[in-house]
Amino acid sequence: MSQTPSPTVTHGAAADVVREPSRPWGAHANIVLVDSGPLIALFNSADHWHQPVLGWLQANPAASLLSTWPVATEVCALLARRIHNDCALDFLRWAQRGGIRLDPATEGSLTEVLRLSERFADLPFDLADASIAETAARLKLRHVLSIDADFDVYRDRAGRPLINLLR
Repeated sequence: MSQTPSPTVTHGAAADVVREPSRPWGAHANIVLVDSGPLIALFNSADHWHQPVLGWLQANPAASLLSTWPVATEVCALLARRIHNDCALDFLRWAQRGGIRLDPATEGSLTEVLRLSERFADLPFDLADASIAETAARLKLRHVLSIDADFDVYRDRAGRPLINLLR
């Protein structure tokens, strides 16, 4: 895979907006699941997580980013609300160019997301986090990018915690 090009920062209506260049998507062994926090930070240069996320991506050019539709929905809603609609559209354009792949839910995904949500009912409900945990279990992935300090509560089917590469 080619190295991740440096992003171009443009000035949005409310804050600096990062326009991340395209990343090709193909057959990869280094798939990393991405939660909403790092994606929001990537597209908002004013976010204190922007540089750590950008630095991680630049240091790991072979990583193939994968996320879920609930995460993409959350990212778009928060970018539009916190920055500007154009920022949310930039995120979608970046995804369309291959910057990140969005995993389609399968027939059993909703059942598993509900099971996970019920299992962790003592935590605040987060559909995006549950969808990442479901995708990790279904695809047998353990590596995740998240800014959530408590993301390690989720386990794979063997009982091992997901490995948060940003913490």
